[in-house]
Amino acid sequence: MRRRLTIRSRPAGARVYVDDHEIGTTPVSHKFTYYGGRKIRLVKDGYETLTTNRTIRMPWYQVPPLDFFSENVVPMDLHDQHTLDFTLQPQVVVPSGQLLGRAEELRRQARQGAAAGPAVPAMQGGAPRVMSPTRIPTSTPPQPMTYPASPLPSGPALPRRLQTLPSGGRPL
Repeated sequence: MRRRLTIRSRPAGARVYVDDHEIGTTPVSHKFTYYGGRKIRLVKDGYETLTTNRTIRMPWYQVPPLDFFSENVVPMDLHDQHTLDFTLQPQVVVPSGQLLGRAEELRRQARQGAAAGPAVPAMQGGAPRVMSPTRIPTSTPPQPMTYPASPLPSGPALPRRLQTLPSGGRPL
């Protein structure tokens, strides 16, 4: 039984990753052993990275118990070929003027404290208000958790010193 997965893309020459393992550049053909879900990622400079999950289904002659006969009794060699075609989209380039304008706007909001929290609309109309970040006091360090002393199950399996915890809850 020969199983092959062929991946093609428009434009050709994209790097192909199947389950986060690089298998080559498109068009590429790759042997596989198991059927089921696969994570496929195509990467090419100048194009958006395409990540998708595809399921490779087994043919009828691989369903148990038919697979025993198709692999051991049928005199010819069976080929299972799966072909996946993808079309990559060109990468969207934001003009530098627009990008700098957005950066300046974010910088202005950060100076005013608006970028510290999400804008939440007022409950009873009016302009949206911005929530200020909550400050956590750092003057008192967090205290370690202690457990009250409690008896452990007693019996012949536990030594006497392990049958109860000392005060403070820490084992000996």
